[in-house]
Amino acid sequence: MLAQAQIPLRPNLNQDRKKATDNPRYQRTFRLEFKKTLRTVYVVGTVLKVNLNRCAPPGSKYVSVQCSPRVQYRISPPPAENVPLPIPFNEKTVLLITMDTASEVEMDSKLSVTYYEEKTKEMGKAVIHLTAVEISLDVDADRDGQVERNHPNKGSWVWGPNGHGAILLVNCDSERTYGKRPDSESDEISKVSDLKDMSPMVLRTRGPAKLPEGYKLAMHISQGGAESVRIYRARSTEGINQTLKNLFYSSFIKDYPLVLGSNDLTKEVPYAGGNAETNFYVEGLRFPDNNFEGLITISLSLLEPIAKGFPETPIFTDTVVFRVAPWIMTPNTLNPVEVLVCSTSDNYQFLKGMKKLVETSGSKMKICSQYMNRQDRWMQDEIEIGYIDSPHQRFPVVLDSPRDGGLQDFPYEELLGPDFGYVTRTAHDEVVSSLDSFGNLEVSPPVTVNGKNYPLGRIIIGVAFPTATEGRNMTKVVQEFLWAQKVQEPIALFSDWLLVGHVDEFLTFVPAPDRKGFRLLLASPDACYKLFLGLQNDGHGQAKMFDGLGAEEEITVDKILSDEKFRAENSYVQSCIDWNRDVLKRELGLDDDDIIDLPILFKVVEENRAVAFFPDMVNMIVLGKNLGIPKPFGPKVDGRCALESEMTSLMKGLGLSCTYIDDFVSYHKKLGEVHCGSNVRREQFTFKWWNLEM
Repeated sequence: MLAQAQIPLRPNLNQDRKKATDNPRYQRTFRLEFKKTLRTVYVVGTVLKVNLNRCAPPGSKYVSVQCSPRVQYRISPPPAENVPLPIPFNEKTVLLITMDTASEVEMDSKLSVTYYEEKTKEMGKAVIHLTAVEISLDVDADRDGQVERNHPNKGSWVWGPNGHGAILLVNCDSERTYGKRPDSESDEISKVSDLKDMSPMVLRTRGPAKLPEGYKLAMHISQGGAESVRIYRARSTEGINQTLKNLFYSSFIKDYPLVLGSNDLTKEVPYAGGNAETNFYVEGLRFPDNNFEGLITISLSLLEPIAKGFPETPIFTDTVVFRVAPWIMTPNTLNPVEVLVCSTSDNYQFLKGMKKLVETSGSKMKICSQYMNRQDRWMQDEIEIGYIDSPHQRFPVVLDSPRDGGLQDFPYEELLGPDFGYVTRTAHDEVVSSLDSFGNLEVSPPVTVNGKNYPLGRIIIGVAFPTATEGRNMTKVVQEFLWAQKVQEPIALFSDWLLVGHVDEFLTFVPAPDRKGFRLLLASPDACYKLFLGLQNDGHGQAKMFDGLGAEEEITVDKILSDEKFRAENSYVQSCIDWNRDVLKRELGLDDDDIIDLPILFKVVEENRAVAFFPDMVNMIVLGKNLGIPKPFGPKVDGRCALESEMTSLMKGLGLSCTYIDDFVSYHKKLGEVHCGSNVRREQFTFKWWNLEM
């Protein structure tokens, strides 16, 4: 039975109703046909907007509306109060139709519009039968680990603690242990546990047991999105939380078929009927990069049949947005979890010192065998271990450098695995230089600069001097990857003055109990000359560097200080470091009191590039409060190395313990040191990257 025409649209139904009425985005244009009965599916929370003049018969001047009890409507502009039915209309008169709840059976409601030539002369009717359904494509838009129902901001992404938008991980670990490859390279789920690395997405529906004939639901993504994401569906319709609980107990991989990917941009998805949830799992395929900001849009549309032989048309679309989680580096101020080093035919002393240091720090040690490293000892240069994070999952990810030395198989074969991801960048059309080794890739502790907060620190890379017409640079493909992660805005320093060209040859960070929570340590020839002049003035000019390493290595303090060419070389080196010092002070918001100068000398060799003269103490490994420092073999005073004494004194004030590791033959003579020959997997930040204010 139809209700009479005075039923208005209630003004306080709910927020969605108000939003739908006021916002054209939630309005759908619908055409009535005079003297015909049409059918349609109405989506709760939207508005059907009918222009009453478009289907009016010629000569009609008045109109009245009748509807089922579950249907509401409003005429706009509203007629004057107390105007008896039927009411006059014109070309601007529209009818706004809504329903509060989903239908239990098909076509259980209807609305009719009666047209009149005169107030008492009826001309005929236009009728619409309505089936109401609730449709919501849902994600964890508020980033609390739960998929909430119809979050109002699920279709956009905003940074910050009060932001919104779902988060997607690149599925770059490997559930396989044999014949392994990153899971993102396969469009099949190898193990159900792999779903933990994907973001849950839920299609929630309410309505009759089935949609009216010809209506269907379709999920779709853009061509660009298809390169970045895959979507799987759970065949069952159990609640999402129960599904997550049961991940380890399900053994049927086939229960999670692929819905969308590179070969399918759109696909029909089932309408379950009644009050139902269909669970989907969204898999990230690539990290943000130069040509990909990291945003993914996924849409679900309700399609309506128009006429035989013609495609269905969308009458409702719900959209969600994900941002792909960035790759994040970890600074020295985070606690160590595992130290990685190589075993070679000549580094027994080095390994012995490292094992003792690692035991003291309470972390683990992983040794890459000679079979795997092929005598490539430069663990720091081959890889950088970071991580990815989301509200539902996080795990470490190794970034493999394009240098590809003897260690090139190590990150893939030894690190990639369950909950340990892998990513690399290949320089197809660029020359890979020493600056692409990851001793040239560091990250600062968290800083605040001119009021801008960097709670995850800032990436530091070395490049050629800005005014140089020729010089070595880190490849563009790696730099673009680092910049695209956004959350650790990079700083470029001048490192091409070094023969090897790595920033870790002249800087590092150590934790501190005061000020900013860390100190920047910089190599300083000036500090070394000051120390040696003091030794000379105190009568220790004949003390020898490299004592005990053989007569060909030994050199006195007096000899060093009298070498004018050597002094000029170190003056040049100091100017290069000072240039970087100013950049770091500016870009990290540092004062001079945040910086400690370490006594280190360099010698200029080929192409006016420099190498460390003695083991480079700044090239250290930081394991909490324990520092593993290259043993400098400095001049001895009263039986004690003056360089070690100075270093120990400088670090003691910060509560740091110094262990000096002999790397002279196995690393220093090969143009590297302790840091170059080791790597550290660290704890991850407690700060959540999506809370950054951008």
